[in-house]
Amino acid sequence: MLPPQTISALAAELSEAHRLRSVVPRITARHPEATVEDSYAVQSAWRDARIAAGHRLVGRKIGLTSKAMQAATGITEPDYGVIFDDTVWDTGAVIDFDAYSNVRIEVELAFLLDRPLAGPHCTLFHVLDATRYVVPALEILNSHYELDGRTIVDTIADNAAYGGIVVGGNPVRPDAVDLRWVCALLQRNETVEESGVAAAVLGHPARGIAWLANKLHQHGGRLEAGELVLAGSFTRPMWVSQGDTVLCDYGPMGTISCRFR
Repeated sequence: MLPPQTISALAAELSEAHRLRSVVPRITARHPEATVEDSYAVQSAWRDARIAAGHRLVGRKIGLTSKAMQAATGITEPDYGVIFDDTVWDTGAVIDFDAYSNVRIEVELAFLLDRPLAGPHCTLFHVLDATRYVVPALEILNSHYELDGRTIVDTIADNAAYGGIVVGGNPVRPDAVDLRWVCALLQRNETVEESGVAAAVLGHPARGIAWLANKLHQHGGRLEAGELVLAGSFTRPMWVSQGDTVLCDYGPMGTISCRFR
């Protein structure tokens, strides 16, 4: 384990990188002995600093749950991060491109919880039973660590590369559709760049939520009622440039759009 003072310094560095919209050297380049537990400790210290500054935690994100995302990043196990109130956008939003160090878009489903979910034995069925609505969502990825050579240790510390979420489309009850077969076409400037089906997330997107509930139990936490939880991407990340318009068509579940000015 890294010393507590190193954990605190790394969290403060991430806070400053977030403020300056900058990229800093990877943890693993400077501390090759760092572990996954170290990286979650850094993320927790950064999270606590944001809460102390007045930001409100409104949800969680799960990353790297599909083979497409694992292949795109070279990382072979899921991770998770937190969602704050100032990072949630409605469909149609015009988003400041310069608010991020780098911008990529992922296609996901988000679960709005009606009741808490806790491990260590949470299953897909517990998730469906505890969910009020499932809604289309685009995740904005943003990395404060350099991308080349990063490992899951770097990604986790950086709040699992979470930058923001755009929510829209048609919310549905979890038993209203077969969530495995939710499909999406992701467009950039009216050109389809990616497509996917939600079963790519661990066979069923609700399994991503169950994985997170069980993982949080290991760290003494749980998912709370009212939290919005991103289940993981079922496409590869799509790079976005300033001026781009993004639209994602989820078929019967509607569309989401945003523009980066």
